Amino acid sequence: MKPIRLRADVLAGLTTSFALLPECIAFALVAHLNPLMGLYGAFIICTLTALFGGRPGMVSGAAGSMAVVIVALVVQHGVQYLLATVLLGGLIMMAFGLLRLGKLVRMVPHSVMLGFVNGLAIIIALAQLEHFKSGEEWLSGTPLYLMTGLVALTMAIVYLLPRLTKAVPPALVAILGVGLLVYLFGLPTRTLGDMAHIAGGLPTFALPDIPWNVETLRIIAPYAILMALVGLLETLLTLNLTDEITETRGYPDRECVALGAANMVSGAFGGMGGCAMIGQTVINLSSGGRGRLSGVVAGVLILLFILFLSPLIERIPLAALVGVMFVVSQQTFAWASLRVVNKVPLNDVLVIIAVTTITVFTDLATAVLCGIIIAALNFAWQQARELYADEHLEADGSKLYRLHGTLFFASTAPFLNQFDPANDPARVTLDCRHLSFVDYSAIAALKTLRERYAKAGKHLQVFHLSERCKKLLKRAGEEHH
Repeated sequence: MKPIRLRADVLAGLTTSFALLPECIAFALVAHLNPLMGLYGAFIICTLTALFGGRPGMVSGAAGSMAVVIVALVVQHGVQYLLATVLLGGLIMMAFGLLRLGKLVRMVPHSVMLGFVNGLAIIIALAQLEHFKSGEEWLSGTPLYLMTGLVALTMAIVYLLPRLTKAVPPALVAILGVGLLVYLFGLPTRTLGDMAHIAGGLPTFALPDIPWNVETLRIIAPYAILMALVGLLETLLTLNLTDEITETRGYPDRECVALGAANMVSGAFGGMGGCAMIGQTVINLSSGGRGRLSGVVAGVLILLFILFLSPLIERIPLAALVGVMFVVSQQTFAWASLRVVNKVPLNDVLVIIAVTTITVFTDLATAVLCGIIIAALNFAWQQARELYADEHLEADGSKLYRLHGTLFFASTAPFLNQFDPANDPARVTLDCRHLSFVDYSAIAALKTLRERYAKAGKHLQVFHLSERCKKLLKRAGEEHH
């Protein structure tokens, strides 16, 4: 590895580790867990996915989408059941990767991808507003002005520093610079230590203290499946985004297996579950992190912060971290999706808006699923409208229909409407050279057409069926002559 590349990865990893800290602590608190569980999860998952995953440069950790899924389980059944859920969720993720199902992410349309990115960008920004509160009350007066001023200063450094030098990641300079300013001038602003104390020891191996029986499985299985689904979705979509930013190709199946194994190790060592984190990935990539080393550095530093550096790390002002995350939110949001509103079909615009909104108000899995359903229905509608027939009378008095398009459940009615059995001549030929048969509805439509002509006392002959169509007809017990 070249020294320049090595240096870039180390600095990017350092920057990313600072950005991981408040997020993982916050998500652990959201899930009613000890903040150390979030940090142990971040250390284990970030390090293992960086070492063995299929997408260098991508950062994984204790993600918010996972925390939201497990809140109810922790409240009702406690931490030990959560750890068992993380183990089972990891197993499901591994199975997903081993079965090579990562390619299913290709089924996610670009409009859904844009909605996902926009929704997460809004969530990242809204999550930062919590730091402008003291308890349940919004800050006011001097604390508010100081917080706002430091956030603005952080953002200004991140935006302006690259114009002067690209030797160091601007987010790192901003965090350290604002931290030093607050320390030297003794400014009374909230620090990371006010969120939680992060000093601790090494994570220890211990299997969850629960009864290993069917009843336990019944409790944890629904959460584990949902957790695995959300984690895989967010990871695979972030992998796609990383591919686009770096103009290189990752390996989805390998990433799924590594993520599953990392979650299982995290659950066995008392850590939260996790997946790819889009905000931290954007920070890593924009700081120059392209190799596996950047993720490994970020993960290992989280452990070092817990073991040795907590007194220093707890002095980092929250305002600096909030400022960096606001910039990440702005960089993550796909502003291009606003510019294409008048240039792309209305249904794609609706998908982007729907996925963005549903991501913000419910969860990622629901949003992506809704987006895919809307896009699939629209695709089916468009394909159904594109079916048409050329017709003309032959010299012998028979009639020839040449069909073009795709015959499937949504296009059977337009298909049958192309024909006129009552007024057609006694012999009718159907040329299927340019017609694709897709499903059983297509076979049923052809059968119905034959019956209509037979009822009218006329003979329908079908030519040029593709091999696939012949197989479909044969399997359904239909003749194709």
